[in-house]
Formats: sequence, C-alpha cells, structure tokens
Amino acid sequence: MTLLTVRGLGKSFGGVKAVDGIDFDLKAGELLALIGPNGAGKSTTFNMVNGQLKADRGSIKMNGTELIGLAPRAIWRLGVGRCFQIAETFSSLTVIENVQMALLSHDNQLFSFFKPASSHARDKALELLSQVGMQEQADRPCSELAYSDVKRVELAIALANEPKLLLMDEPTAGMAPKERNDMMAMTKRLVIERGIAVLFTEHSMDVVFAYADRISVLARGRLIAHGTPDSIREDRNVQEVYFGGGSTFALNPSKAVEVSQ
Repeated sequence: MTLLTVRGLGKSFGGVKAVDGIDFDLKAGELLALIGPNGAGKSTTFNMVNGQLKADRGSIKMNGTELIGLAPRAIWRLGVGRCFQIAETFSSLTVIENVQMALLSHDNQLFSFFKPASSHARDKALELLSQVGMQEQADRPCSELAYSDVKRVELAIALANEPKLLLMDEPTAGMAPKERNDMMAMTKRLVIERGIAVLFTEHSMDVVFAYADRISVLARGRLIAHGTPDSIREDRNVQEVYFGGGSTFALNPSKAVEVSQ
C-alpha cells in the first residue's frame, strides 16, 4: 500500500532551485534511500516532508492527506517521525526518561501536575528500549553513552509516536562499519514488524545497497534515477554524477567506500 506520494515538489532559494519538480512514492514496510552529492536537495526534501520548510510548488500526501501547509507538530501528529543526522536527545536525562518524555508528548500529558514524568508509561518505555537494544542501559544518563547508542535512543524516541513514516537523516553517520550494519539491520527488522515506511539519506553506500528496497538519486535538485539497488548500480547517469567529479561514492557495495576526487 502506498503511504507517501510526492509529486512535482519544488523549492527555490532566490534564483537557486534546491528541489526542482521531483516525484516519488513510498510504501508501508519499505525503505527508500534518497542519495546524491552534497547540495543535491536531500535535506531540503526532508525538511519539506516534515514541515520545517514550505514547498513552493507540488504536493506531499500521506494516506491522501496533504502535508504542505501543515505545521511540523501537526505532521508529527499524523504519524511522521524523524531521526536527525546529529542525534537529538536530552543529555541530562536518563535513557528511559528521554523515551518517557516522548511518550508524555504522544499521550498529550506533557503538562500534568499530578503525576511525575519519571513514572509515566515506564513499561512501554522499557519495551521500546528493548526493541532497539538499550533496555539494560535504561537508567544511565544519555551523556555517558557512546554515540551509536545515542542514535539507538533517538530511534526509540521516534518510535514512541508510533510513526507511519520515519525520516532518517544519515542514520549511521559517525559510526564504525559494524555499528552501521547493526543499526540498519535493527531498523529493517522494525520496519517489517511495524509496517513503517522509511525515507532515509545516507553517504555510506554499503548501507544503501544492503538495506534499501529502492533508491532515488538526486543531482542539482532533480531526480535523475529511481529503482532497485541493482538498477541504480548500473545506471549511467548515476555513474556520471558520482564519478564525473567532486565528491563521489563507490556504487559497488562490496567495496563500500566513500572517495574524493
């Protein structure tokens, strides 16, 4: 079932077309990778989907509901979650308190004066932490965690809203190869179990080709290719964009390296 439908999406900054009329669909239970060189329009696309930027033209519909013009919080309430390139957690709170804060917001109890936040939905918070492999560290301050574990906590926070669509901006940035694979294998499992649609950007091509069901490639704001990992690997336009100059990426997942020219 198609969950997200994007048509003719465009955004300009002055005379620069950051995103220039792109189309794509995303199904429930599917991981779609949005890749491209720096400045291709990936972050701008993300920011339009979750309402941080308003599109100049086009349409973004989730289950038939138009998202353009809605505030980020309204889009979040519709079931759009996001994990950022730089993980967003409260470092002064414990792991479980971070998840409980998200559950308080989801349950519309953020300003209750009759119940301490630390007692809210603890069992549900522990269940979410168990799903991302962080239950044993529930009572540790986030400030003491390794960065890869902070990213796991951020994923649990995003899942607290029971999202239908999850936007993941470079989910494995700053991780070692094993940590990258562990993170994406866990994400793939949760996507299948929960039927979540995931739109993600990623600079590590090993992650993209190993875990994406489909790949969309942007260059200078335009969609130049869209398809399965195998078809993208063989696409001549994609090879030209990545190997023609500037910052490029190996498209062979067995090599899985980022290279610069």
